[in-house]
Amino acid sequence: MSNEGGSKICVPVLGESAEQMLVQMDKAKVLGADLVEIRLDYLQSFEPRRDLELLIGRCPLPTVITYRPKWEGGKYEGDDDKRLGALRLAMELGADYVDVEFKVASELINSISQRKPEKCKVIVSSHNFDNTPSSDDIGNLATRMQAVGADIVKIVTTALDITDVLRIFQLTRNSQVPMIGLAMNERGFISRLLCPKFGGYLTYACLEKGQSSALWQPKIDDLLNIFNFRLLGPNSKVAGLIGNPVGHSKAATMFNPIFKTVGFDGVYVPFLVDDVPNFLKSFNSPNFVGWSCTIPHKEEALRSCDELDPIAKSIGAVNTIIRKPDGKFIGYNTDYFGAISAIENKLRDLQNLPDGTGSPLAGKLFVVMGAGGTGKALSYGAKAKGARVVIANRTYSRAKEIADSVGGEALTLAELANYHPEEGTVLANTTSVGMQPNDNESPIPKHSLKRYGLVFDAVYTPKMTRLLRDAEESGVTIVTGVDMLIIQAYEQYERFTNLPAPKELFWEVMSGY
Repeated sequence: MSNEGGSKICVPVLGESAEQMLVQMDKAKVLGADLVEIRLDYLQSFEPRRDLELLIGRCPLPTVITYRPKWEGGKYEGDDDKRLGALRLAMELGADYVDVEFKVASELINSISQRKPEKCKVIVSSHNFDNTPSSDDIGNLATRMQAVGADIVKIVTTALDITDVLRIFQLTRNSQVPMIGLAMNERGFISRLLCPKFGGYLTYACLEKGQSSALWQPKIDDLLNIFNFRLLGPNSKVAGLIGNPVGHSKAATMFNPIFKTVGFDGVYVPFLVDDVPNFLKSFNSPNFVGWSCTIPHKEEALRSCDELDPIAKSIGAVNTIIRKPDGKFIGYNTDYFGAISAIENKLRDLQNLPDGTGSPLAGKLFVVMGAGGTGKALSYGAKAKGARVVIANRTYSRAKEIADSVGGEALTLAELANYHPEEGTVLANTTSVGMQPNDNESPIPKHSLKRYGLVFDAVYTPKMTRLLRDAEESGVTIVTGVDMLIIQAYEQYERFTNLPAPKELFWEVMSGY
């Protein structure tokens, strides 16, 4: 359903006392919320008339009163008559909305019949903590909920796979009544972010991490300032990152401010994907322009695309998928350019070489740790620049496979610890070792690093990985994964937007990271 004025942001206040809730309400208003959900079941002691008069009367924003029982995921364990009595009282005292569970909604609505205040809207809600039912089952549920007298229908499911979210989008987009549709957990996270595009009445956002009423509720600050929630509408284009995990990624904090600055009507969001072919088949719609692709899907993405750019085909891995107007997916690889350019830029600076000269990698020994999609890309790129390539991997057979394809040498990571590189050798890590939360790990002992001329780490969360800290302390020049992230994103941006990449803006946006 088209949502006049756009989707709203509702912040749950979860204080243990009415006084705590008042502080949280004021903060919600300052941070830009549209509504406040007063969760009565979080109050340690609740005196209905006193507390409701105080909370509704003093709230600086419209109020949603919710008194959630334990059987629907809340904290209230008492008598249902008392609970419904408190909701009726809230309506009398001027609440803008009350949220009541479908199971008891008819009881509440019938009990107020002619006495319902015109101002107050009843949200009838259903929470499914097990799965996301079929489109038919969800549609039938919505019809039954509407029939009991709901002003607004709220259906919350659990996403077991990211494709489940499409049924929620279908529900909110096609509903004839105001509809709140959300999917819980990380696989459902995009349902919370893309609510304005697909016509959802509202989404929920927490004040701070750890103050949410549901897992994977975004912070209001992130919703507004990273995901550009207020700028989204039915025509906004969606791009994003597919991988597993994706929670560590900084790509949204890079792309979205740039989209906003240049006026591109789109958003970049994280997609936690388990099955790439099924994902692409399900998300094949003009709403979705394309995706960056990260661990562990870069090789599966190659096999799943309808067409391949020749470089991606040569590398054997894809990190960018674009949906063509005819609905076919084409795969590209921008990793090799991002990483190799970042390393070349640093070497040119060190050697005071002008840009027009040949590659400073020509003739150098280039050691790659890791034999996944990024390892393949760097091996290909280094070979193309005239370097001699060595691949080190935990399993030797994978290293040998890539080494043979680029005319290089293969080692195990264990052997690399005692490897004696020649002067000026470049060492590049493409494994996930050292990525948060395991940021005190390194793929190679510190004592082995002093023999290298430059160390690069494709991991960028954290920016200064254990490997890079060890290298710097050993007196070795370093290049961070952030440099690679920025440079490889130029082409992705151009393919997502059909606009030239504002390169200086990329560096400006990421300068604080």
